[in-house]
Amino acid sequence: MRGLRNKIGIVAGGGRGIGAATARRLAEEGAAVVIGDIMADWAEEVAAAIRESGGRAIGVRLDGTSAESQAAIVATASREFGGLDFYHTNLAGGTDGDVDALNCAVDVLETSFAINAKSHFLATQAALPLLLARGGGAMIYTSSGAASGGAPWQVAYPMAKNAIHALARHVASRWGKDGVRANVICPGLVLTEAVKQHLTAEYVERGLKAVPHRRLGQPEDIAAMVAFLASDDGIWINGQVYHVNGGAQMRD
Repeated sequence: MRGLRNKIGIVAGGGRGIGAATARRLAEEGAAVVIGDIMADWAEEVAAAIRESGGRAIGVRLDGTSAESQAAIVATASREFGGLDFYHTNLAGGTDGDVDALNCAVDVLETSFAINAKSHFLATQAALPLLLARGGGAMIYTSSGAASGGAPWQVAYPMAKNAIHALARHVASRWGKDGVRANVICPGLVLTEAVKQHLTAEYVERGLKAVPHRRLGQPEDIAAMVAFLASDDGIWINGQVYHVNGGAQMRD
């Protein structure tokens, strides 16, 4: 990918799944990566593997819902590598108890918004000053196909994920003239460790039947889109939502 060599980036939620695959891909393309995860040992395991392969990466603990933790990971990127060119904010979770609007408890809603919306807002607040100081850069947000899927069995998670889309468009319109671009990726059913652990084989089989493709997603599929949006090849893309889902949702 053109334009990633010697770039400096952060991958939040990089200890497993999409984030880990993304960190590896970015490092392969020549970027220096700070990997953040609530599970610090996971983040450092991924970073260590990257370093063993000749890349540049460090792993740190990140609580994405904490402004202090977000500020700390951005400071780490500046201190260890000299600045920040992109931030892939890739946090998700808090779906336990998330059912329909009549039966979803308020605390479930609040937890979902903290993880799936507030964390992305805090990442933006922490990263923007460094991106602006570099003359621009990229905010890349992971949302979900759930944001537009209209599922009858879940309410808080799709609501929170839609908030990311508004945030990205705000950042794109407010700071685009300053060289900042902000885009969103909505993955479809991706076979991460968490998916394999929590979803039944029947659910996965049903998901495959619903997709006009030969297979379901792999974390590397999303990593490829992140790498593109972070690179100079994606420099004229701003304020967009990309559905990377094998055709599960076909949208304009």
